[in-house]
Amino acid sequence: MGARILVVDDEAGLREMLRVLLSRSGYDVAVADGQTRATALLRAGDSFDVVITDLSMPDGSGMGVLQEARAIDDSTQVIMITAYATTAQAVSAMREGAYDYIQKPFKNDELVAVVEKAADKRAIVDQNKTLRRRLAEGFRAGDVVGKSAGIQNVMRLVERVASAPASVLITGESGTGKELIARALHFGGERANKPFIAINCAALPETLLESELFGYEKGAFTGATSKKEGLFRAADGGTLFLDEVGELPVTLQVKLLRVLQQRTVRPVGGHEEIAVDVRVVAATNRDVEQDVAAGKFREDLFYRLNVINLHLPPLRERPEDIPLLAEHFLQKHGAALNKRLTFSNEALRWLLGQTFKGNVRELENVVERAVTLALGPRIEIADLTHKPVTESGMLVLHPAQIPDAGFELDAHLANIERQILVSALTKASGIRKDAAQLLGMTFRSFRYRLAKYGLGDADDADDAADATDAENA
Repeated sequence: MGARILVVDDEAGLREMLRVLLSRSGYDVAVADGQTRATALLRAGDSFDVVITDLSMPDGSGMGVLQEARAIDDSTQVIMITAYATTAQAVSAMREGAYDYIQKPFKNDELVAVVEKAADKRAIVDQNKTLRRRLAEGFRAGDVVGKSAGIQNVMRLVERVASAPASVLITGESGTGKELIARALHFGGERANKPFIAINCAALPETLLESELFGYEKGAFTGATSKKEGLFRAADGGTLFLDEVGELPVTLQVKLLRVLQQRTVRPVGGHEEIAVDVRVVAATNRDVEQDVAAGKFREDLFYRLNVINLHLPPLRERPEDIPLLAEHFLQKHGAALNKRLTFSNEALRWLLGQTFKGNVRELENVVERAVTLALGPRIEIADLTHKPVTESGMLVLHPAQIPDAGFELDAHLANIERQILVSALTKASGIRKDAAQLLGMTFRSFRYRLAKYGLGDADDADDAADATDAENA
């Protein structure tokens, strides 16, 4: 069945005619003889894609039906019909959110065409809402991970300002996830179905960066054999993310300020200003206020960019997020390699003891490497680091060094052997045959040791007896 239509008119003959006409066109049609009945149907929980209502009725008006329908579901498209149309009425109806205004008498095929367009618009509106919701929910749930007060405060502010047009400046150390927050702002707001374009301002020389941002006209410089629209125009209606904005040269700072003030861009070599509707989200790991005081960054541009400030705390200030992030990256990279892995308790304790100067980016790199090299079902400390550690993950021992509290020799020697096996595998890029050669061992003996420490396949253990016999021989 097609879209659901509600026809509201006090003339029984017209109601029946529209019901039959629209039903034959494939629509699911309900009828009401006035505003009272229409309001009851709208409030009953039935969802209508399109409402067709007469303007004047004994128990109310089409404007009342329009307001009620839009209040319940602002995606509902309302078509007004009347025999006494005036310009003032039409303007008033459109201001209230009416889709169209049709005067009696009307041709049947023309009305059906208007209804079809209204139903299509309803479908598009619903699709866009669903897309924005799924993108926003999926993005936040999948990438912005954390339960700490710091990250939760950031995400609450993201939700509040996601649909605002104001510029946002995201600050924080490298690796804290500034681009993830920029994407959350975009996909959580009304621009979600429009472009999100990111550029690193520190990655390009000044001349190239200018043409990338603002575009250029044909013949603007040597090699400009055709015109280019630039990233501001490519992001029209959406979001432009300026990463490392603190690295912008002063001359480009002036031009960026003009774009933010005028909402227009002028391509390199061009003479006309082109209007753009772009939300700018910028990010930097620099102390911009200090740069402003030193004359390295324009104060007026700073205030234009810093309308809303989002500061991301470093990972060392939110250690409670480390297990959540580590698990997220474990599942992410494990799925990519078709591995189902878990962390050992010792491995998690080791992760919690690290400072992660590279923040979330460094943590992800550590986990990705561990997932790649892991041979067993669990991630151990040895998979996370190349450095020899004890089972606690916190103590580094020289083989001949004995701590005051003593230690278990067999466990320590086993741990050293496991570390050597993992190091050999790392140096051999995971190729077990080559790793065995590095250690002067037979391949079968190497497989046995892997199985012994839970690093090998299940069937490796079957070779234990043969490997032992081979070594003894």
